[in-house]
Amino acid sequence: MTKEVVFTLDAVPPLTTFSQAIISKGFVYVSGNIGCTSEFMIVEGGVQGQTIAALENMDKILKAAGSGLQHVVKVNVYLTNLTRDFSDMNSVYISFFEENAMPARTCIGVASLPLGASVEIECVAELPDA
Repeated sequence: MTKEVVFTLDAVPPLTTFSQAIISKGFVYVSGNIGCTSEFMIVEGGVQGQTIAALENMDKILKAAGSGLQHVVKVNVYLTNLTRDFSDMNSVYISFFEENAMPARTCIGVASLPLGASVEIECVAELPDA
Protein backbone atom coordinates (compact mmCIF):
# COMPACT_ATOMS: atom_id res chain seq x y z
CA MET A 1 0.00 0.00 0.00
CA THR A 2 1.37 3.39 -1.01
CA LYS A 3 0.42 6.65 0.58
CA GLU A 4 1.51 10.19 -0.21
CA VAL A 5 1.69 13.06 2.24
CA VAL A 6 0.10 16.32 1.06
CA PHE A 7 1.62 19.58 2.21
CA THR A 8 1.10 23.14 0.98
CA LEU A 9 2.45 26.40 2.32
CA ASP A 10 -0.83 28.04 1.20
CA ALA A 11 -2.77 26.36 4.02
CA VAL A 12 -2.54 26.48 7.80
CA PRO A 13 0.51 24.40 8.74
CA PRO A 14 -0.15 21.06 10.43
CA LEU A 15 1.07 20.24 13.91
CA THR A 16 3.83 17.62 14.14
CA THR A 17 1.29 14.93 15.06
CA PHE A 18 -0.56 14.82 11.72
CA SER A 19 -0.40 15.68 8.00
CA GLN A 20 -2.57 18.21 6.19
CA ALA A 21 -3.79 15.29 4.09
CA ILE A 22 -2.87 11.85 2.81
CA ILE A 23 -3.46 10.46 -0.69
CA SER A 24 -4.18 6.73 -0.86
CA LYS A 25 -5.89 4.53 -3.46
CA GLY A 26 -7.40 7.41 -5.45
CA PHE A 27 -8.70 9.38 -2.48
CA VAL A 28 -7.52 12.38 -0.47
CA TYR A 29 -8.06 12.17 3.29
CA VAL A 30 -7.95 15.71 4.69
CA SER A 31 -7.26 16.19 8.39
CA GLY A 32 -9.62 18.24 10.52
CA ASN A 33 -9.50 21.99 9.92
CA ILE A 34 -10.56 24.62 12.40
CA GLY A 35 -11.18 28.26 11.56
CA CYS A 36 -7.80 29.71 12.38
CA THR A 37 -5.02 31.72 10.79
CA SER A 38 -1.57 30.37 9.92
CA GLU A 39 -0.50 31.77 13.29
CA PHE A 40 -3.10 29.52 15.01
CA MET A 41 -5.40 32.37 16.02
CA ILE A 42 -9.16 31.68 15.83
CA VAL A 43 -10.75 33.92 13.19
CA GLU A 44 -13.49 36.42 14.02
CA GLY A 45 -17.11 35.95 13.06
CA GLY A 46 -18.14 33.12 15.34
CA VAL A 47 -19.03 29.73 13.91
CA GLN A 48 -19.77 31.22 10.47
CA GLY A 49 -16.36 32.90 10.19
CA GLN A 50 -14.66 29.76 11.46
CA THR A 51 -16.58 27.58 8.99
CA ILE A 52 -15.51 29.80 6.09
CA ALA A 53 -11.87 29.71 7.19
CA ALA A 54 -11.91 25.94 7.73
CA LEU A 55 -13.47 25.21 4.34
CA GLU A 56 -11.18 27.66 2.52
CA ASN A 57 -8.19 25.97 4.13
CA MET A 58 -9.56 22.54 3.23
CA ASP A 59 -9.96 23.69 -0.39
CA LYS A 60 -6.30 24.81 -0.52
CA ILE A 61 -5.17 21.41 0.73
CA LEU A 62 -7.42 19.58 -1.74
CA LYS A 63 -6.09 21.68 -4.64
CA ALA A 64 -2.51 20.93 -3.57
CA ALA A 65 -3.44 17.24 -3.74
CA GLY A 66 -4.89 17.59 -7.25
CA SER A 67 -8.53 17.55 -6.17
CA GLY A 68 -11.02 20.17 -4.98
CA LEU A 69 -14.22 20.71 -3.05
CA GLN A 70 -16.25 19.56 -6.07
CA HIS A 71 -14.72 16.08 -5.59
CA VAL A 72 -15.54 15.72 -1.87
CA VAL A 73 -17.53 12.55 -1.15
CA LYS A 74 -17.70 12.59 2.68
CA VAL A 75 -17.47 15.31 5.32
CA ASN A 76 -17.36 15.11 9.10
CA VAL A 77 -18.25 18.27 11.02
CA TYR A 78 -17.64 18.68 14.74
CA LEU A 79 -19.42 21.45 16.68
CA THR A 80 -18.89 22.40 20.32
CA ASN A 81 -22.45 23.71 20.55
CA LEU A 82 -24.57 21.70 18.15
CA THR A 83 -27.88 23.22 19.23
CA ARG A 84 -26.74 26.84 18.88
CA ASP A 85 -24.41 26.58 15.89
CA PHE A 86 -25.85 23.91 13.56
CA SER A 87 -28.00 26.30 11.52
CA ASP A 88 -25.35 29.04 11.29
CA MET A 89 -22.68 26.55 10.23
CA ASN A 90 -25.02 25.08 7.58
CA SER A 91 -25.83 28.52 6.15
CA VAL A 92 -22.15 28.95 5.26
CA TYR A 93 -21.36 25.29 4.51
CA ILE A 94 -23.90 24.99 1.68
CA SER A 95 -22.27 27.82 -0.26
CA PHE A 96 -19.07 25.76 -0.71
CA PHE A 97 -20.68 22.77 -2.46
CA GLU A 98 -22.88 22.18 -5.50
CA GLU A 99 -26.54 22.27 -4.50
CA ASN A 100 -27.50 19.00 -6.20
CA ALA A 101 -24.25 17.17 -5.39
CA MET A 102 -23.74 17.69 -1.66
CA PRO A 103 -21.27 15.23 -0.15
CA ALA A 104 -22.36 12.67 2.42
CA ARG A 105 -21.95 14.22 5.87
CA THR A 106 -21.96 13.54 9.58
CA CYS A 107 -22.28 16.35 12.12
CA ILE A 108 -21.33 15.61 15.71
CA GLY A 109 -21.54 17.64 18.92
CA VAL A 110 -18.29 17.51 20.91
CA ALA A 111 -17.14 18.79 24.30
CA SER A 112 -14.24 20.88 22.98
CA LEU A 113 -11.96 21.49 20.01
CA PRO A 114 -8.35 22.67 19.64
CA LEU A 115 -7.63 26.35 20.42
CA GLY A 116 -11.20 26.84 21.63
CA ALA A 117 -12.63 26.55 18.12
CA SER A 118 -16.38 26.18 17.62
CA VAL A 119 -16.14 23.96 14.52
CA GLU A 120 -13.74 21.46 12.95
CA ILE A 121 -14.23 19.96 9.48
CA GLU A 122 -12.52 16.99 7.80
CA CYS A 123 -13.22 15.29 4.50
CA VAL A 124 -12.49 12.56 2.00
CA ALA A 125 -12.33 13.50 -1.69
CA GLU A 126 -11.75 11.67 -4.94
CA LEU A 127 -8.72 12.34 -7.07
CA PRO A 128 -10.28 13.08 -10.47
CA ASP A 129 -7.41 11.56 -12.49
CA ALA A 130 -6.87 8.46 -10.34
